[in-house]
Amino acid sequence: MDTVLTNVELEEQMVNDAFQHLIDCYLASKHRKKVDIITKAFNFAKHAHKGVRRLSGEPYIMHPIAVAQIVCSEIGLGSTSICSALLHDVVEDTDYTVEDIENMFGAKIAQIVDGLTKISGGIFGDHASAQAENFKKLLLTMSDDIRVIIIKIADRLHNMRTLGSQAVNKQYKIAGETLYIYAPLANRLGLNSIKTELEDLSFKFEHPEEYANISKKLEATKIERDTVFDEFAAPIRTQLDDLGISYEIKQRIKSPYSIWHKMQTKQIPFEEIYDILAVRIIFDPVEIDTELNDCFDIYVKLCKIYKSHPNRTRDWVSHPKANGYQALHVTLMSKQGEWIEVQIRSRRMNDIAEKGFAAHWKYKDGEKTETASEQELDKWLSTIKEILDDPQPDAMDFLDTIKLNLFASEIFVFTPKGEIRTMPAGSTTLDFAFSIHTFVGSHCIGAKVNHKLVPINHKLNSGDQVEILTSKSAHPTREWLSIATTAKATTKILSILRKEERESRKKGEEMLDEFLRKNEIEKNTLIIEKLCNLYDISKSDALYVAIAEGSVKLTQADANALKDKEELAGWKKLFSFGRKVMKQDKKKGKEVVGQGFDRKKALVLTEDSVQNKYTLCECCKPIPGDSVMGYIDDDKHIVIHKLQCPNAEKLKANHGNRVLAAQWSMGRILLFPVSIRVKGFDKLGLLHDMTQVISQIHSTNINKLEVECNNGIFECKIQMYVHDAKEVQDIIASLRDIPDVKEASRI
Repeated sequence: MDTVLTNVELEEQMVNDAFQHLIDCYLASKHRKKVDIITKAFNFAKHAHKGVRRLSGEPYIMHPIAVAQIVCSEIGLGSTSICSALLHDVVEDTDYTVEDIENMFGAKIAQIVDGLTKISGGIFGDHASAQAENFKKLLLTMSDDIRVIIIKIADRLHNMRTLGSQAVNKQYKIAGETLYIYAPLANRLGLNSIKTELEDLSFKFEHPEEYANISKKLEATKIERDTVFDEFAAPIRTQLDDLGISYEIKQRIKSPYSIWHKMQTKQIPFEEIYDILAVRIIFDPVEIDTELNDCFDIYVKLCKIYKSHPNRTRDWVSHPKANGYQALHVTLMSKQGEWIEVQIRSRRMNDIAEKGFAAHWKYKDGEKTETASEQELDKWLSTIKEILDDPQPDAMDFLDTIKLNLFASEIFVFTPKGEIRTMPAGSTTLDFAFSIHTFVGSHCIGAKVNHKLVPINHKLNSGDQVEILTSKSAHPTREWLSIATTAKATTKILSILRKEERESRKKGEEMLDEFLRKNEIEKNTLIIEKLCNLYDISKSDALYVAIAEGSVKLTQADANALKDKEELAGWKKLFSFGRKVMKQDKKKGKEVVGQGFDRKKALVLTEDSVQNKYTLCECCKPIPGDSVMGYIDDDKHIVIHKLQCPNAEKLKANHGNRVLAAQWSMGRILLFPVSIRVKGFDKLGLLHDMTQVISQIHSTNINKLEVECNNGIFECKIQMYVHDAKEVQDIIASLRDIPDVKEASRI
C-alpha cells in the first residue's frame, strides 16, 4: 500500500535531498573529506532556523544549503567555507552568538560567520548608510580571510536567483547594490561566470522588458550564429588536430547585460553589436610546463588560417590580470568578413577564469609557493586594508573609493630598475607615485616616462618605464583628486587634505561664531543650513573652510538674511538633498511636496503628481516611458530618477531603504525637454530633411538646434519637447531612415 506523505514530511525530504546533493558534490571534489563537521553545521543551522520561512514560502534552511552548494560546486571551496555558508545567518537571525559558533566549530568558522553578520550603527556615525556600514565590516573581515567576501557573493547570488518573491522597491535596492558593488567584486576576484549572472539578474529585475527583448533577439539569431561558428571553427579544428593536443572549441555569447550596456553606452541598436559571438579554445597541455608555449603554438596555427587584427592581441598568459585571469586573446577576420575574438586557454586557466582565482588561493592542499597572481591578490588586499585603516567620514565616499579599486583592466609598467608593476588602466604618473609610497606620491612634481619629462596628470600605457620626480615643496591640493584615478592615491590625498582642513574648519567656525555673536544671532542647524544654501555649499564643514580661506566673506547682508525668519522658512523649503532647486514655479512643475507617499507601494506618476508632488531629477531628466524609481531625500521630498542614472545607482547601493518603485500613468498632455544627437555625411538639404521629419511628420516642436560640420561629417544636437520616450524612439527611427544620417541617439 502506497504511503501518502504529509506536507511536513515532503518538506523534510526536500531539505534532506538538498543537503545530500551538497555532500555528494563535496565528496566528488579534491578537498579533504570532512563530512562530519559539515553535517554538524547543517544540523545546527536547521535547528536554529526551525519554523522560519523565506518570502517564497520554503523553509529558511533551504537558503543556507543553496549558498553552501554555490560555494562548493560553482566556486570550489572546502569544508570551512561550506560550514560557514550553512551557518552564515545563524548569528544575525537567531539567539545564538558568535561565541556559540566558536565553541562548537572553532575560531576560523566563527570569524567568517562574524564577518558575514550585519551590524547596526557605529562606523560612519548617526547619519550613515546601513548598507555602507555592513559592507565596510565585510571588507574589514575580508582583509584577514578572503573567504568572507566569496561566501557573501554566493549569498548574494542565491538572493538574486530568488529575488522574484520580493517587493519591487526591494528588488531595485538589492539589484542596484548588486550591480554597483557585488558584480565588480566578483569580477575582481576572478568569479567570471558569477559576475555575469549577477549582472544579468540585476538587469532582468531592473529592466524586465529590455532583458526579455534582448533575450528574444539572441534566440532569434542563434541559428545564424551557429552557422558562422561552425564555418569559422572547421579549419581551426584541422590545424589543432595536427598539433596532437586534446582540446575543445566553444562559442562564447555576449551576455544580455553586456549587450544592453554597450547599446546604452554607444547609443546603438542590437543589430549594430558585432561582437556577440566569440570563440574559446580550451586545451590540455602536453605537460604543465608547456602551457605558455602551447598557447602560442595554437596562436601561430590560427594566424595561418585567418588574418589577425594588429591592435587586438592580448597576452594575459605571460602577464596575468591581477584577478588571476590567464588567456591569450586574438581577433581574427573570418571568411565572411567579420572580426571574431578567439580566447586561447589551458584547462587550468579556464577553471580559474570561470570559478575564480581566489577559490584556489592558499587553500589547496600541499601547495606552499605563491604565484605572481597570488602576489597581485595579496597587494590588492593590502590596498583594501590601507583604505579601511584610513577613517572615512562619508559612507558614499567610502563606497566610491572602494569601487575605484575594483576595475580589473590593467596595464604593466616598469620602474627605472626594470621591475614590473601592475596598475589599473587609465592610471596617471601621480597614481604610480602613490603606489610606490605615500611620501613619494605627496611630493611628486612629475615623472620621466621612457626618459621624457611628463606632468603628474600624464596617463600611462602598458610597457612604459617610469621614474618619479619629487620635491619637498610639492604638496597635495584639491586639484590632485581630479588627477588621481586609483583608490590608494585618492584615499591618501584625501587623508592629507583632511588633516589640513581640520585647522581651517576650526578657524572658520570660530570666525562664524564671532560674526553671529556680533549680530546677536543664535547659532543653530537652521542658521547653518541657510548660510550653506545662500552660498550654494552642501555641507557645514565646507562652509567653515570657505570662511577661513576667504572665499566666503560674511557681510551685513548675510546677517539681515539670517534674521528674516519668513525668508528662512522659504529657503528651507527650496533647498533639499544638498542641491539647489529652482524657485517655486507651479506652472513648470518645480515645486516639491513630500506628502502622500507609501514606502511599500509603487508611485504612480500622473500629470498632477509630477507637477505638484514629485520632482523629476535634473541629472538624468526622466520622461514618461523611461524606467524610473523614486527616492526619499533628507527633507522627505520624493525625487524621480531614471533607473540607470549613475546617481540612482549610488542611491540604490547606499540608501536602498529610501528607494520606491515608480510607474508612469500619464496621458499625452505634458511636454518634457529631451535632446538627441545626430551624425552623418554633410549633404545639401540634409538639415531640411531632418527638421521635416521632426516638425512635419512627428509634429514635434524644436526648441534648440546646434550644427557643426567638419571635413564632410556633420554632428547635430537637437533639443525638443516630447510627450514620452516612445515619441523620442519614433523620431530617432525616422531620422535613421534618412540616407545620409548614420547615427541618431538620445542624449
